[in-house]
Amino acid sequence: MNSDSLDQVYREYQIDVYRYLLGLCKDHYTAEDLAQETFCRAFIHLDKTQNDKVKPWLFRVAYHAFIDKTRKDSRQKTYDTDYFRTLPDKDTPETRLMTSENKEELYEWLRRLSAEQQEAIRLFDIHGYSYREAAEMMGMKLSRYKIVLYRARQRLKQNYQSVSPASSLVSEVI
Repeated sequence: MNSDSLDQVYREYQIDVYRYLLGLCKDHYTAEDLAQETFCRAFIHLDKTQNDKVKPWLFRVAYHAFIDKTRKDSRQKTYDTDYFRTLPDKDTPETRLMTSENKEELYEWLRRLSAEQQEAIRLFDIHGYSYREAAEMMGMKLSRYKIVLYRARQRLKQNYQSVSPASSLVSEVI
C-alpha cells in the first residue's frame, strides 16, 4: 500500500482506535499518544496486510502498543514523595519572628489612623471580608466604605513608604 492508503486508513479508523485505547488506559493523553504510536507502527507494516482486515489488525497493533507502554511504565522507578517532606521548611524561627515584628509594626501604624479607617482596613485587608460585608458590619453605605478604605490605604502609603522592610508589608496589605 502507498502513503495515500495510509491517509485513508488513518481518517477511517482514527476515532475507533482512539476510543479503543481510551477504554484500555482510561487517560485521554495516553490514548492519544498510543494512537499515534499505533499508526506509526501501521505505516511500517501496512503493505503486508489485507484490505478487508485492516481494522482488526489496527486494533491488535494498538493493543500491543498499550501492552508495551504498560510494561515500560512498570519498569520505571517511582520515588516516594517522603523526600519532598524532608526538605527544609521555610517557616523557621527567624521568619516567624520577622513576620510577628512586621505585624506589630503594621498594627502600630494602624493605631495612628482614625478608628473608622482602622476598622475598614482590618475588616477587608486583614480579615478578608468583602466590601459589602465590611460596609454592613460598619453600618455604612458601600460607596462610603470604599472611600474610607481608600483614604486609609493612601494615608498608610504616604506615611510609611520610606521605611524599607515594613513598606513591603504595607504594600502587601494594600
